[in-house]
Amino acid sequence: AASDVYKRQVLIRQPLTEHVPVPSSSKSCMSNEDNRFTARASRYARVGTNVGAVAARYAGQRLLGIEQDRNKSARDLALALGGLKGPIMKVAQLLSTIPEALPKEYARELAQLQSQAPPMGPAFVRRRMNAELGRDWQRRYQSFEPASAASASLGQVHRAVHPDGRRLACKLQYPDMQSAVEADLNQLKLVFQLHARMDPGIDTKEIFAEISSRLREELDYDLEARHTRLYASIFTDEPLIRVPEVIPELSTGRLLTMTWLDGEPLLDFKQGSLEDRNRIARAMFRAWWYPFSHHGVIHGDPHLGNYTVFLEDGRPAGINLLDYGCIRTFSPRFVQGVVNLYQGLLAGDRDRIVAAYEEWGFSGLSDELIEGLTVWAGFIYGPLLDDRERTIADATTPGEYGRREMMHVRRVLKEKGPVTVPREFVFMDRAAIGLGGVFLHLDAKLNWYQLFNDTIEDFNLDVVAARQQSAFAASDVPLPV
Repeated sequence: AASDVYKRQVLIRQPLTEHVPVPSSSKSCMSNEDNRFTARASRYARVGTNVGAVAARYAGQRLLGIEQDRNKSARDLALALGGLKGPIMKVAQLLSTIPEALPKEYARELAQLQSQAPPMGPAFVRRRMNAELGRDWQRRYQSFEPASAASASLGQVHRAVHPDGRRLACKLQYPDMQSAVEADLNQLKLVFQLHARMDPGIDTKEIFAEISSRLREELDYDLEARHTRLYASIFTDEPLIRVPEVIPELSTGRLLTMTWLDGEPLLDFKQGSLEDRNRIARAMFRAWWYPFSHHGVIHGDPHLGNYTVFLEDGRPAGINLLDYGCIRTFSPRFVQGVVNLYQGLLAGDRDRIVAAYEEWGFSGLSDELIEGLTVWAGFIYGPLLDDRERTIADATTPGEYGRREMMHVRRVLKEKGPVTVPREFVFMDRAAIGLGGVFLHLDAKLNWYQLFNDTIEDFNLDVVAARQQSAFAASDVPLPV
């Protein structure tokens, strides 16, 4: 049995080669770049073998009735995946926010891994730009910096200048990322299969389907361009939030060119005045909750690298939203379910809470599971239910915030589960917890209740549906299924 697990799960990734003519003077540099990406492919093969070995050892121990050391197995798995440095690292951190999606030992180890794909050097960048915009691509810019200004799990950003003088950010996807994502999803499937053997409290089928869809969408820079235009239309008259302008003639499915937005990292303001920190927090709150409540769309990844703080007269004035790869759209009825759950918690109305869970997509919930989910909902919504100025963590430390609720929900799910988590829950949970983490960093003190109630004031299902249909059509964004 252990041998079968190993054979099924080992995945060897082969590099793809783009056949683009290049000057002979670049061949030696390109050879070095090719070697680096070939090395990455070899690393994926090695990682697949190592993960398969962890699976084989675990299955063998189960077969022989040997007691497993979960902490050691978690460290082994993290060590195996740590050589991957691909999109799955982002997923591992996401999963750590969902109770029982992974064993706590695994979530703790995987959450420490960092995404870091190898950067493309200048010769390889020129080759990629040839592939995206043609051999004369350099004539289409006044200038283009071959060294990257920033990097991420799927691509890297280059500074450039448009012929009309506008400063640009060119987001160029790494080569072979489609096969990289598919290989990472295969490794994630194995992690979930391991978890399924541990008497889990959550059925992860829908979680895997949701993550797979979002990761594949992140590869489509044309879709990201449309999401960017959607957010630009939503925040046209919003002084707290700036959205870059997409330059369509310099963009493709794997190259996204936008106007450059000047800003500073959010963490630079951790020691700033409370007034400044609150202004940043207020902008972040609006950037996430307003599009959701009014258009059924939310930014699914409040990572610190996805926004910067812009200044006016030397002080924080708002935020630049920079990345639109992980955008989740929702039906207006699901948005109504989120509002109904909040109002049910506020009123202590159990029937309304249960009906809201059903609107979210949960089904067949026992009384014990309803109680467990409500504890978790109370944690997520907690600051929004408290009509006073407060920090997010309030009377506890940031490190302890939510720990008690997490442990309680884990125990209930373990004893009374498994429960199937609806796909929509995954990135709602991620967005809410990620946003809360930002507010913890800032130590902002606001009336979160008032902010949220101002956002959902006069919520009307039909109005949201009509508004969503109009805005999505204007930006050519597909309506949620």
